Amino acid sequence: MSGLSAGRPSRTGSNTAKTLSILAGDEKLERVNFELEAAKKRALKAYAASNGKTIKELLTDYIDQLPLDV
Repeated sequence: MSGLSAGRPSRTGSNTAKTLSILAGDEKLERVNFELEAAKKRALKAYAASNGKTIKELLTDYIDQLPLDV
């Protein structure tokens, strides 16, 4: 047996790249999925990379700036 297993990487408990915001609180995280045209995704990814961020970080920062009652 090779020790490898198939499965969804986000479902494993070995995610070591946790952000400080996740480590700071015990708030449950939920996944958000949506479809986006391929050209828009490429442009968004390039924009995020040019700002030294991931798409997740970019969108999370944007959402944090919204006037939400949380």
